Formats: sequence, C-alpha cells, structure tokens
Amino acid sequence: MKSYLFKPYLRLLLVLFLLLDLSACSTIKSWLPEKVDETKTWSASKLYSEAKYNLTSGNYKTAIDYYEKLEARYPYSRYAQQAQLESAYAYYRYEEPEAAIAATEHFIKLYPRHQHVDYAYYLRGLVSFPGRKNIFEYIWPQDESKRDIKSSRESFQYFKQLAERFPDSIYTQDALYRMRYLRNKIAKHELHVAQFYLDQQAYLAAASRAKTVLLHYQGTPAVHDALLILIQAYDALNLPQLAADTRKVYALNKDKFVDNTFLLQESIFPFLPDWVKP
Repeated sequence: MKSYLFKPYLRLLLVLFLLLDLSACSTIKSWLPEKVDETKTWSASKLYSEAKYNLTSGNYKTAIDYYEKLEARYPYSRYAQQAQLESAYAYYRYEEPEAAIAATEHFIKLYPRHQHVDYAYYLRGLVSFPGRKNIFEYIWPQDESKRDIKSSRESFQYFKQLAERFPDSIYTQDALYRMRYLRNKIAKHELHVAQFYLDQQAYLAAASRAKTVLLHYQGTPAVHDALLILIQAYDALNLPQLAADTRKVYALNKDKFVDNTFLLQESIFPFLPDWVKP
C-alpha cells in the first residue's frame, strides 16, 4: 500500500527533474557562442571561387551551400547566372534530382536567350536519364525496361526539346544518342507488358500493347517480338485472317529486324561534360 502511495510523488519528481534538465541545457546553450558564418564578408568572386573549388573536389553539399549564398547575396553579379548552372550540376552529382531539375528549369525560364541555355536543357535530360548504375547493378545486372519508365519518358522529352530548339548545340549529338537508347527501352517496356497480358490470357490487351509497339516504335528491336505476340493473340482470339496477315508482314520483314540484343549501351554511364566557363 505504501509503495502505491509514493508512486505519484515519484512521477512528479521525475517530471520536475526533466524540466530542470531542459532548463539547464537551454541555459548552457545561451552561454555558448553562436556559430560564426565565415562567408559573411566574402565577396561574390570569393564565394564563387570557393563554390567552384568544392564542386571540382567532389564536396557537392558545401558547393551547393556556397552557390545558394552567392545567388542570395549577389543576385545581379556576373557570377549569379553561372552559379545557377553549376549549382544544378552540383545537385545532380549530389543525387538530388528534383532540385537539379528545378534549378535547370528556373534558369531556362529566367534566361531563355542565354548563350549557355542549351546546357541547362541538356543537363535536365541527363538528370532524368536512367543510366546511372551502382556497383551492385554491374555485378547483378537487371533489365531496366522492366522497371517504371516514367523517368525514361521524361528524359526523352527533355532531350527532344534540346534537339528541336538547339540542333547545332555541342550537346545535341549526345542527346540524340540517348533518345535512341530511351526509345528502344520504352518500346521494350511495352513489349514486357504485352507479354504479361498474353501470359494472363488477356489477349485483347496483349494485342493492343503489341500494336502500340508497331505503331509508335518502328525501327526498334521490339518490333520483332511484338509481331509474334500479335500473331499469338489473334490465334487465341480466333481471328485467323488477322493472324495470317500479321504472319505475312513478319515473313516479309524478318530479315530486316535488328538483332534481338536490344542495346549494347545497356550499361551506359551518363556523359558528364565540363560545365560552361564564366
């Protein structure tokens, strides 16, 4: 009975102790000197040079911090525009793709006629490009076309904008090469979906996906298997005339199909160009 009576008092003492402890911590913190921002007196050129040094040294977090301070303190300096481009690249290397894309789009919106705006378009596509692999993916390679291909579609559109707006850009040839890779990959994804529907005996859905490959991805290796899936679907749906017509198309073109090893660039690593000089 006595121990039961003492329990509320013990709880009260514990609460008082915690409150005193928190008060002491806040008091100690008030005694400590505030952290001094060493960059507070830095000029625009100093901030830029330090940011660039950290970027080239691989200290991306520090570089981003300096670039952001540069843009905030000296928005109209000759370094500000360059800082925006290089901070986008730093975000990309720091593996913050959303921030990198936001930075490139902000630059494109603010400086649509800038002499290096093509780099912003290119970098935006590069950030979304799904080619980066860690060491485990090299050891145990996976078929990337079986994954979600949202980023592949986005990257394709970003590179397409670059190619259409800046056909003579030094980045366009690489962008076109990547677009070819992405188009093959997207077509292969559609093929996987068609095969899934075929395996599930959803023959109409399988035929629809196979026809999507034939209509929108001509010239890709996926066309070969898309025709074969379409033939199987028509046979299962008891559509002999459509199946026969598709067989004729396959027979007439079977020697024209690209080899079924979709891409030699399956393990392609993103091309990282030198960022533009100020």
